[in-house]
Amino acid sequence: MLVALLLLLAWSNAVIIVDGYGGQCSLNPTLDPRPHSVSILEFGAVGDGKTLNTIPFQNAVFYLKSFADKGGAQLYVPPGKWLTGSFNLTSHLTLFLEKGATIIGSQDPTHWDVVKPLPSYGRGLEVPGGRYQSLINGYQLHDVVITGNNGTINGMGSVWWEWFTLHTLNHSRPHLIELVESDYVVVSNLTILNAPAYAIHPVYCSYVHIQNVSISAPAESPFTVGIVPDSSNNVCIEDCIVAMGHDAISLKSGWDEYGVAYGRPTENVHIRRVTLSAFSGSTLAFGSEMSGGLSNVFVEHSHVLDSDKGVQFRTTRGRGGYMKEIVISDIQMDNVYVAIAATGHCGSSDFVNPEPCPELRNPTNSSSSCFYLLSTSGRKASAL
Repeated sequence: MLVALLLLLAWSNAVIIVDGYGGQCSLNPTLDPRPHSVSILEFGAVGDGKTLNTIPFQNAVFYLKSFADKGGAQLYVPPGKWLTGSFNLTSHLTLFLEKGATIIGSQDPTHWDVVKPLPSYGRGLEVPGGRYQSLINGYQLHDVVITGNNGTINGMGSVWWEWFTLHTLNHSRPHLIELVESDYVVVSNLTILNAPAYAIHPVYCSYVHIQNVSISAPAESPFTVGIVPDSSNNVCIEDCIVAMGHDAISLKSGWDEYGVAYGRPTENVHIRRVTLSAFSGSTLAFGSEMSGGLSNVFVEHSHVLDSDKGVQFRTTRGRGGYMKEIVISDIQMDNVYVAIAATGHCGSSDFVNPEPCPELRNPTNSSSSCFYLLSTSGRKASAL
C-alpha cells in the first residue's frame, strides 16, 4: 500500500508556475562535446586509491583554462580510484567520469583547504570561524559540467561524521560539490556517496541543472544532506535518487542577519521525478536557513519513502525571510511517519530583526488546492 499525497500551497502567482512558466526543467540544456579533451593520466595521476592526486587535478584544470576562449575543454577521468584533496574547476569545462572511475575524497583534513564562511551565513555552521573547502569547487564560473558515464564521487565521510559526533572538528565539515556565484552549471549521470555534509551545494548560482544523479549516505550519518540549492535561482532537479541521513533536498537562503543583509532568495526551482529518502530529517525541506527568502518552487511527480518526514517547512522567530509561491503536487509516499510538517522553532536566532517573524504567505485549502492522504501501511503517516 502507498501513500498518495497532493499538496498545493498556492499564492497569487502560483498558476504561472504550473500553466505559464512550465517549470525550470522545461529548459533542458544541450551538452555539446567540447572541442578539446585531456585525460587526468596526462598530468601524472595514479588511480590506485592510495596515491594522492590533488596536484594532478589542479594542474589539469590550470592547463585547461587556456581553452576557455576556444570552446572549452573536457577533463577525462578513466576507470580507477583517484584519491584527492579539494580542487577548483574553471569556466567552460566538463569534468567527465567514465564508468568505473571513482574520485575519492582524502580522509586527511590537511588535504582540504580552509576558507572563509559564506557571506550569507557569516560564521561556520558547525564550528565558529572557517570551513573546510569542498572537494570539487567552482567560484564565479560560467558553463561548467560535472558528468560522466555513471562514474562515482565518494566523499569517504565516515571520519568526518565521527569528528562531528565527538565535537572534535577544527572547522565546519566540507561538502562534495560546491559552486559559488556561478551560472549555467550541470551535474548529471553520476553516483555520489558518503558526503561529509552536503553532496551538491549550488550557492549564489543561476541556471543549475541536476539530472540523473544517485546520491546516498548511511541512515546514521549525522546531518548529511543530498542537494542544497542555496540563494540560487532557476534550478532544475530531475530524475534523481537521493537517500541521506538527514535531508534529501533542502532549500536554503542564508542565516539570520547575514542572510537578510545578503538578500538573495532561492527562487524558480523545479523538482520532478525524484525518489527521496531521509532518515532523521525530511525528504523535502524548506529552511530553516531561509533569511533571504524562498519562492516560486514547483515539485511534482515524485516518490518519497522510508522517511521520518515527507515535506517540512522550517524556520524560527527572528530569522526573517519568507516562503511563498510553493506548489507541491503528485507526490507518492510510502512508509513515511509524518507526511507534512511545519515548525517555527527550528534552532534559535540571536538576531534582533525589526520584522522577526518569517512569512509563510496565504496558504489555501480548497477543492483545487489541498492535500489528500489516501492510504498508509507500516509506519503511521500524519500531516500537520
